[in-house]
Amino acid sequence: MGLKNTSRRLLCAALAAVWCLGAQAQTPPGGDVASLLAFARENNPDFAGMRHEAAAAAERIAPAGALPDPRLRTELMDITRSGAQDASLLPGRVGSTRYTLMQELPWFGKRSLKREIAELEAESARGRAYGTWNEVAAKIKTTYAQLYYVAENEKLSREILALMLRLEQIAQVRYAGGLAAQQDVIRAQLEQTAMRNELIGIETEHHHLMVRMNALLGRPADAPLAMPASLRPLPDPARLDYAALEERARTRNPLLSAEERRIQAAEKGRELAYKNRYPDFTAGVAPNQMRNEVRQWDLMLEINIPLQQASRRAQEREAEAMVSASRARRDAAANQLLAELLTNLSELEAARRSEKLAAGSLLPQAELGFKAALAGYETGKVDFAALLDAQRQIRLARLNQIKSRAEAQVRLAEIERILGEDL
Repeated sequence: MGLKNTSRRLLCAALAAVWCLGAQAQTPPGGDVASLLAFARENNPDFAGMRHEAAAAAERIAPAGALPDPRLRTELMDITRSGAQDASLLPGRVGSTRYTLMQELPWFGKRSLKREIAELEAESARGRAYGTWNEVAAKIKTTYAQLYYVAENEKLSREILALMLRLEQIAQVRYAGGLAAQQDVIRAQLEQTAMRNELIGIETEHHHLMVRMNALLGRPADAPLAMPASLRPLPDPARLDYAALEERARTRNPLLSAEERRIQAAEKGRELAYKNRYPDFTAGVAPNQMRNEVRQWDLMLEINIPLQQASRRAQEREAEAMVSASRARRDAAANQLLAELLTNLSELEAARRSEKLAAGSLLPQAELGFKAALAGYETGKVDFAALLDAQRQIRLARLNQIKSRAEAQVRLAEIERILGEDL
């Protein structure tokens, strides 16, 4: 009997563990940014496509530096043996048969240049892939901050709606006692209707943000998402020095790294264009078969003559122009990124100061004002319009606080996108 009870307890424990694991597996992502980024890194289709392109570019390195395939030529000489027999295509029944094995040999250094160009292009493709991931990660962080703002705004709106219900009850009590006009009750009801209408808009915006987030995650548009639990902590102001971040952006931004590799590849392409002034070779060996045995061996060396100088000069000018174009693209990208970096640093500091002002001054003042207005209305010293205005000031202060927090997260995401790494 004791053994049976022990077996049952073990079975129940195993079933409970399986149920817990299943519940954890069914928990939708969305509670924090880290879980969303981990999911997107494996499932985002844009990043997956760029990863595959980078892998394809890496596979081009070996063929770029390889020799061309050798060629084999067979020549049947005197297939009628000076008219002594009918034409034959058998090597042993013709006058002679020549087998020529040929191998093309590029000029010295061309193969290594082609391999180096392919390597740089593969590194550029990897940089573009991580640049795509940077863009996706920034969009996820931004959308998460917007979801947080909408969720907190909805929570605040419902709290204000509950407050308006309480104010309506106070107005009704005062109206029943002849201490207030019926207009106060009606205005309280109008405010509730307006709040419910705002909630409809907030719910619609929340739905759109969830659809956008699911698209970034590579999930079905209607897949469930967990509500944002908290925002990431902001870095200390000392870590947001523009000069230090500018250097990090120049060295670590994946798109700038990709552009740098494109410049180097263009420079190698220019070297290859100048090496095309020199000829390529073809070497070969040719055994000659007479009847059923090989009696002669020949060697051959073929060289192409680079006479089309106008064509080659045009190719060289093209290569020079490509180098200049790559440098210009790199400089333009760097200027744009650094301008965005400075703008986002300023916006982040402004959002931080705004949130501090709302939390430290605006919100406490609005709460004191509302309490005074509520007490004054209950004693008949303040009209209902002043009470509603005090209520709006509280909502505005709290909304500014939430908006500043979300805006700071958006700016932080943009800064991290520019840097190519988290702060």
